[in-house]
Amino acid sequence: MSLSSNRLSGDIPDVFSALTGLINLDFSSNNLTGPLPPSMGNLKALTTLNIQNNLFSGPVPPKLFNVPNFQRDGNPFNTSIAPSPLPAAPAPSPSLSPSIGHVPSKEPTKSPDVPNGNSPASGNHTIWTVKFVGYILVGVVSAVVIVLMVMFCVSKHKDRKSKKEIRKSKKDVYPKNKIGREPQRLGEAKIKEVPEMKEHLVNQNADMAAVAGVITKKQKEHVIDMGKSDDFVEEPLRLPQSVAPRTEKVTVSPSVRTKKGRVPSLGKIDLRTTVKSFSVASLQQYTNSFSEENLIRDSRFGKVYLAELPDGEILEVLKIDIDNSRVPVDVFLELVVNISELSHPNILALVGYCAEFEQRLLVYEHCSKMTLHDELHYVDEPSNALSWNARLQVAVEAAKALQYLHDGRQPPLVHQNFEPSVVLLNSTLAVQISECGLASLSQLSGSLHALFHYEAPEVHESRSFSDRSDVYSFGVVMLELLTGREPYDSSRPRAEQHLVRWASTQLYDIDAISKMVDPLIRGQCSEKALSRFADVIGSCIQPEPEFRPPMSEVVQALTRMVSDATKASM
Repeated sequence: MSLSSNRLSGDIPDVFSALTGLINLDFSSNNLTGPLPPSMGNLKALTTLNIQNNLFSGPVPPKLFNVPNFQRDGNPFNTSIAPSPLPAAPAPSPSLSPSIGHVPSKEPTKSPDVPNGNSPASGNHTIWTVKFVGYILVGVVSAVVIVLMVMFCVSKHKDRKSKKEIRKSKKDVYPKNKIGREPQRLGEAKIKEVPEMKEHLVNQNADMAAVAGVITKKQKEHVIDMGKSDDFVEEPLRLPQSVAPRTEKVTVSPSVRTKKGRVPSLGKIDLRTTVKSFSVASLQQYTNSFSEENLIRDSRFGKVYLAELPDGEILEVLKIDIDNSRVPVDVFLELVVNISELSHPNILALVGYCAEFEQRLLVYEHCSKMTLHDELHYVDEPSNALSWNARLQVAVEAAKALQYLHDGRQPPLVHQNFEPSVVLLNSTLAVQISECGLASLSQLSGSLHALFHYEAPEVHESRSFSDRSDVYSFGVVMLELLTGREPYDSSRPRAEQHLVRWASTQLYDIDAISKMVDPLIRGQCSEKALSRFADVIGSCIQPEPEFRPPMSEVVQALTRMVSDATKASM
């Protein structure tokens, strides 16, 4: 019997006479007091007795020393053996003083057969109380665990529900036209030259005061802390009131930080007036203090917000997250210049930037709230699904953007983050690729993002990026266009969960290809077109990068397919 560490207190009742079969007895680590009961010496079968770390006092019953494993340390025993009963003392003589004669009656010798003032019922009551408290503690702990599990499940449910509502809101903001897409009236991304700077930057303190008056409680968490500052803040360009704005340059001497520190300056950076410098206060005003209502999507580098300028122009602002915003200002400005030099109909154009108060923001033209990922995996009605010809057109235009990055730049620029969520589609299915040129941002900040199922094998193994790793990612996106499946889907049978692994062995079997086609477009394309499309996919997702084609060959193959599909529909 073990009652150790139960915070028991008081004297042990003398109730052990009937427990002759008791073998192990453990009272250790409690607050028990008084002498050991004499009846404890009658436990002949006892082999282990542990009474350590209590407050027992008085003599130890001699029979207990015969217990093989008797542990008694940590008690204030007098370490003596209980004495034998003394012979009766002679009656005191009448001449003794009353006080002296009264001493024996004050401290009578206790008989070993007399209990220590406690009954067996009180011992049972103590044990019952300990058990009762134990049951209560177990019940309380169980209830707390159940409540925490319920709260966790509810929070997960709410999180999924909120994500679905955000995706749904992307389609509900604007009325749909006949083909179920956004009308072109709001900030349609038209390819045009960026205009010269039309307005002067106003005093920042005045802007901040104006913005502070419109911030609501719900928006407080999105407000940028303007108490912080960088070592460098670009001075606003001030022009005389009477002189029309002219094309000017602002130059800074950048330096790139490496793990070992600064390296020598790379020369002058030209921030031409085609790239506008915005203040934090103005961007807060244009985005309604970066409110949830203006949030249009999440990217790998931060959140993207819709911005409406006073003249009605619609832009979108990428508010770079904390990890990636640690890049020094001069390095960030060099990145801005590199991105601003990208000019292609299928690449989202940079309009401006902001580098104040330890914030890094990029301002782009607005193409659409919808992405290819939304169009493929969150279709509200089958009739609104992308047709086969539309998917071909999307593939061609996205391929042209990657070809431009690889062949139209020296040195070639690798996207590194190509996936359906960076392919923006407007109501006329015009394609623009976002996040071009931002891969170096995560490398400079040390915040690397994995694409998991879109990554080429060599990237997954050694973080080795090249134009051929972009080709692999493009092949996975083409496979999504063909099948309508995500690259990983745990709800499917185990053999079909990994899209590339499942489909790669079937891309050269026309019967298998016909079965894997997205049911929403089944019957819209010929077997010959499917076979040619599958051939391009198969070449792009080759495990070895040297066996993958350059994007220029992919563009040629897809362009021929689009031309043939157009002729067939005429």
